[in-house]
Amino acid sequence: MKNMIKHGLAVVDSPYDESGKKRTVVQKLLLGLSPSQYLLQAFRNPFNWILAAIFAIGIPILLGRFVFGLAWATSGSNDYPWGLFLGFGLFAMVPLSSSGFQLGTACEIFGRHDLEPIERLALLNGLLGYFFAVVYLLADLGQPWRLPYPMVVSFGPAAVLFLVAWHVATYLSVQVAEVSTAFFEWIGFPAGKRGVRRITLGLTVSGIILSTLHQGALGALFTYAPGKVHPLWYSSSFQWLHFFVSSLPGGLCMVITVSTIAYKFMGWRTDRRFKEALDRCTVTLAKGACMGIATYITIKLIGIAHDNKWSYLDSGWGQWFMLEIIVGFMLPLVLMTYGVHTRKMGVIRLGAFATVFGVVLNRVNTAIITFNWKLPEREIPPWREVVISLTIFAIYIVVYRFILYRLPILYKWRQQEEEVTVTEAVTAPAAGHREASPVAVASYSKMTKLD
Repeated sequence: MKNMIKHGLAVVDSPYDESGKKRTVVQKLLLGLSPSQYLLQAFRNPFNWILAAIFAIGIPILLGRFVFGLAWATSGSNDYPWGLFLGFGLFAMVPLSSSGFQLGTACEIFGRHDLEPIERLALLNGLLGYFFAVVYLLADLGQPWRLPYPMVVSFGPAAVLFLVAWHVATYLSVQVAEVSTAFFEWIGFPAGKRGVRRITLGLTVSGIILSTLHQGALGALFTYAPGKVHPLWYSSSFQWLHFFVSSLPGGLCMVITVSTIAYKFMGWRTDRRFKEALDRCTVTLAKGACMGIATYITIKLIGIAHDNKWSYLDSGWGQWFMLEIIVGFMLPLVLMTYGVHTRKMGVIRLGAFATVFGVVLNRVNTAIITFNWKLPEREIPPWREVVISLTIFAIYIVVYRFILYRLPILYKWRQQEEEVTVTEAVTAPAAGHREASPVAVASYSKMTKLD
């Protein structure tokens, strides 16, 4: 796409082409290219060939898991029940998706309009993260057509999993509604966008309630198995709080990570507004992440002191625990604090990448590596489980990229900017006691009818 744009291809950022003709949905999907041009640029991208190789191997194995059963794909047992599908796909994807409710709260409730250039990216990150966490969950449970049964037919309100299931399902609905404003702009359905905007405050509050509850509920799941998770990763009093607090910097740093990747590899799809605001927004998110990391480390140490687990630090597991804390949380805290103070964006982004790694490592440690830590042999995921996990993550990347290429997430739908300009042209004479331009009035009327 970059080469085609350099050679004069117009970027699709408005409902009309250069001749003023309204674009069709197919033209928008193909990014203004002909089918042959679209396929050509897809074949020229080396990353697409890597994805194709992953899908060629992984899709048949993923289908085989549903045909031959879970035992064919994994070696899960009562001793090691979670596996990569849940240990990584659910427990790690969910905390990295907390960006949706955090940025939604900052922009819509606390009036931090300076973060609006990345708000939609944070909402999309939250939506896709939760959606693919459910996909990983279905890969583990099987029979996705039976998913409504435990939620609707056979109620289990005393179970934490029942709570998590309903929270995730309802929060997914909230996130779909929040991201739908970009979709409505893209298809040209302003009435739908206005309808969602009217309930934005309610959606945001719902997101706060649902997301904060189930972030902690995922941690509360481990209180069902006291003694199985290593004491350094388990605390009956603070387990839910560990999961909730660590999700806050995880979600913010995930936005920094994704925005950095988008700016690097999708620069043609970003507009000037996004590019100019990116560094400033990155610094703001890094400040919030630093406070979240400092809080998490403090609570983690309080949990160890509360249960008097200091002796476990003088062991191999203690060294592994300290590696997680130092590399995954303390080092990012130092990097981002230094980066914010000196305004060095590279240092901040390195710290954000390290934080994402630390949150993922913490969840994998809790759910897989340290689970049943007293057993003599550790569980090694079989190759089919690794391939399926990698395949689902590759699908996540493809869907993420597909949406960013098309919907106004990293850029503003150009008609919006024209409306603002025309509105100012119409309303300005009132302040200056001059008549409005007939052309401006006519254009404004046309825009209003379109909306």
